[in-house]
Amino acid sequence: MLTLEQIESAILQLSPDEYKKLIEWFADLDYQRWDKQLEKDVADGKLEALAQEA
Repeated sequence: MLTLEQIESAILQLSPDEYKKLIEWFADLDYQRWDKQLEKDVADGKLEALAQEA
């Protein structure tokens, strides 16, 4: 397993094209995780107060 320092170093060595692909991949991953968390929060009733307020 790579350390965070190794990952950061590798990122700094990417070409602009590779860096762009990494950013797009990371954004997609972040959106997927956000969606899963939102679904979980809805299922757990954590957003019920906001729904009632609306």
